[in-house]
Amino acid sequence: MAVADSTTVDDEDLVAAKTVYSDHQRETWTVKHGPAHRWYFKYAQRPDEVMLIKCFDTVTDVARRSPHSAFVDEEHAGMPPRESIEVRSFVFFD
Repeated sequence: MAVADSTTVDDEDLVAAKTVYSDHQRETWTVKHGPAHRWYFKYAQRPDEVMLIKCFDTVTDVARRSPHSAFVDEEHAGMPPRESIEVRSFVFFD
């Protein structure tokens, strides 16, 4: 899992895209390549380590989102695939 530094991804780099399921569809964002983007990943993340990713924030003077994506690490090609658990939550506060 790679996560982008949100300060390096402009709103113009985001493109609306549909995610189609068997019983519904949703709109999400995909990210156009940008030479200024900085991407990071946690090497050798253990099962007891957690990564929190902010997907969206309505407040505009903070990091509003963290684009993220799976990627192929050629150094580990042919290894058994890793698994993850994704939990989404809504957090509201003043």
